[in-house]
Amino acid sequence: QAQLVESGGGVVEPGGSLTLSCVASGFGFGPFTMSWHRQSPGKARELVASINPDGDEPNYVPYAKDRFTISRDNTKNILYLRIDDLQPEDTGVYYCRCPFKAMWGQGTQVTVSS
Repeated sequence: QAQLVESGGGVVEPGGSLTLSCVASGFGFGPFTMSWHRQSPGKARELVASINPDGDEPNYVPYAKDRFTISRDNTKNILYLRIDDLQPEDTGVYYCRCPFKAMWGQGTQVTVSS
């Protein structure tokens, strides 16, 4: 069964860093654009970043351009999102998605708090 499983979230102090992972299983990861999304408390789920199949063309929404890095390892079927200089507004549940397959992971919680 095809699925996406995120991990790497946690409670982090402001200024810290995290790397989130999303493991794809049950389907070939390489041919598809992948994306990260987040849902902050009380807000709708929103796009953070996407990356093309080759991994050489990341795209970020404006607020994510400076502190977020999306990457992928097609040999391991893993999508990554590194977040640097975490801020309280980064708090939320982070989801990975395969748009072509209309697939979402279950999400991983990131909480930024001192």
